[in-house]
Amino acid sequence: MVKVTVTDILDLVNEIESEDPIDWGMLSVDENTATEMIANGLLEQYNTSWADMNPDERTVIMLATITKLVVENFTLNLKLRQ
Repeated sequence: MVKVTVTDILDLVNEIESEDPIDWGMLSVDENTATEMIANGLLEQYNTSWADMNPDERTVIMLATITKLVVENFTLNLKLRQ
């Protein structure tokens, strides 16, 4: 099993962010702090809960989570454009 680090996650998030940036100017939180806190929390959850699951269960959970986040992002973007 490959050992994933927070740095690995943050590097990929930063690469994705450069392609689809979030407008952090209207928020009262620091982008780097928020991203690192969330990455740490998810990595901890992965290491304590998901890592020991069989690959099929883990894949379904991760795809469901990604779908939920994309739908949430979609609706927030629609609200911002109104």
